[in-house]
Amino acid sequence: MFTLQRIETSTQEIKKSRFLAIAGPIEDEQSAKAFLAAHSDPTANHNCWAWRSGQTYRFSDDGEPSGTAGKPILAAIDGQSVDRVAVVVTRWFGGVLLGSGGLIRAYGGTAALCLRAAEKAELVDTQRATIVCDFADLALIKARLTGRGVAVAGETFTDTGAVLTAEMRKDIAAEVVALVTDLSRGKAIISHED
Repeated sequence: MFTLQRIETSTQEIKKSRFLAIAGPIEDEQSAKAFLAAHSDPTANHNCWAWRSGQTYRFSDDGEPSGTAGKPILAAIDGQSVDRVAVVVTRWFGGVLLGSGGLIRAYGGTAALCLRAAEKAELVDTQRATIVCDFADLALIKARLTGRGVAVAGETFTDTGAVLTAEMRKDIAAEVVALVTDLSRGKAIISHED
């Protein structure tokens, strides 16, 4: 799965109606609502939208016939394999009715056009862990963690050693536990946060 690097926009004119799609990265429902509020145009006829963050999603037709705007925008999000994304498609009516099929193609197509043009980044699930180790093992553990792509997000010192806060990809968490256990000869204490 991917998410967007930054906010992207695309426009289309279809039978004298102007469609503007604005897509951007979000984290959760609260950030999705903030994105939608910031990028909806109150002077437009319709501000239809959809967003997805994991298994949570919402969409709105904003006065267009039911199922002709929000669902096609959500289908464009799912079709591009993106997550943690919100898309607003704004329509300024041009005087020509598009019909249900035309609206579905216009809203879904404008959203898909915008998402295809957007720069994407791979979503990687991370896990945080706390590692308590002795001074004798500290330098070696930090060096090996860095070599495995684990980020040391924090470090505090105790009388006998250090407490490291590490960020790692979830798929290597078991390997990291084994590595730290081996390097410290079983003395380091590792706890994972969910």
